[in-house]
Amino acid sequence: MTQSHTTGAPPHRQRMSQDDRRVVAGTMVGTTIEWYDFFIFAQAAGIVFANLYFKPLDTDSPGLAQLVSWATIGVSFFFRPLGAVIAGRLGDRVGRKAMLVFTLVMMGASTALIGLLPTYAQIGVWAPILLMVLRILQGFSAGGEWGGAALMAVEHAPVNKRGFWGAYPQIGVPVGMILATLVLFLLRLSMSPEQFLEWGWRIPFLLSVALIVLGYFIRAAVSESPVFKEMVERKRESATPLTQLLRTNKLQVILAAVIFIGNNAAGYLVIAFLSSYAQKTLKMEASPVLLATLLASFGWLVFTLYGGALSDRIGRVRTFQIGYLLIFAWMIPMFLLIDTRNIWAYGAAIFILTIGLGLSYGPMSAMYAEMFPASVRYSGIGIGYALGSILGGAFAPLLAEALFKETGWSGSIGLYIMGLCVVSFIGVTLVKETKGVSLAADTEADAQADTREQAGTH
Repeated sequence: MTQSHTTGAPPHRQRMSQDDRRVVAGTMVGTTIEWYDFFIFAQAAGIVFANLYFKPLDTDSPGLAQLVSWATIGVSFFFRPLGAVIAGRLGDRVGRKAMLVFTLVMMGASTALIGLLPTYAQIGVWAPILLMVLRILQGFSAGGEWGGAALMAVEHAPVNKRGFWGAYPQIGVPVGMILATLVLFLLRLSMSPEQFLEWGWRIPFLLSVALIVLGYFIRAAVSESPVFKEMVERKRESATPLTQLLRTNKLQVILAAVIFIGNNAAGYLVIAFLSSYAQKTLKMEASPVLLATLLASFGWLVFTLYGGALSDRIGRVRTFQIGYLLIFAWMIPMFLLIDTRNIWAYGAAIFILTIGLGLSYGPMSAMYAEMFPASVRYSGIGIGYALGSILGGAFAPLLAEALFKETGWSGSIGLYIMGLCVVSFIGVTLVKETKGVSLAADTEADAQADTREQAGTH
């Protein structure tokens, strides 16, 4: 297969125009809201939900309520592939922009409703059921969100800047964490622990309404992806992109999922488990722990952008490999530092982890976009990402909690993450370097895929 080096965007722009900045802001805002929502949910799952929604489970099995509370994080991940399939099908047919706006509104609305949800003491078993339903809606919308954001950034980018531009939707993770941590930090300072557990925890969920409004107006101003416009102009839109994807690009979907497993699991330690572990198990004060998480989030932001830019120079595969080696090497030392119960050691431990997290996350948008032909690209990267989330971070906090309870040694959690990093390292090593390949809608791969599909329908 021949590969040109053209895209729908100019090949070598060095500076972002005003329209370019609008694009990257539009791609970042959705992932920021997504991870703001997920971070506050994860914090609530670690500190609040067990007592307010699952407390009766502790009657016969002490500790079960907390395990089920952690499990609520993971359940939504099973609906991410469905969201990716539906959003991917529509995104490959009607455009990236429309789906970005739709998933943004759905995600924020489900989060705000959690902030209004009655507790088990108020409405009984309906409380945990409704919590799960809203969590599922979060997962469904998140499944369709990331793929569209990644493609909008990468397909607008000049060929020599795809990694850097593609890192902007990726930094939605640390930016969302920064916003959520700031809100939680201020709430913890301004109210007692009793007030926070009674009603204060609802405030971060309700504040997501403001983020939705802001995100809507930002995304409404973003132009459609030039590659999708090219597909429409050439009438090369696939009639059944999911069917075509599974027929022609199944291996790429599997590799995309495998590549993400280690990063997603390690990231969810920072997002969900470590803060709760420090507060509930190590009995560290909440405010300093949240402040340390906030500082680590800034590190994650910087190293994610650097990872995207580095991949433009040394390649996507090599950047991923370096990131996974760093995570692997740091796991056991990290837990040794955290277990000292010293806040400075805790902060340093998670900050250093973000170096590897950034290098194995920043290049992801560019690599995934370059792995799939244009006609199935939205579906391909969305499903691959969603499957990787299920296998990686979906139950990472739950498994971490179970491993610690079983072994009494936090290093067992480190060994678990190290094993996943090995799997992802092997997966990314199997990928032929994608840097610079064509993203245009008229590549030979698309033409062959269309021919095969047409032959199969007659």
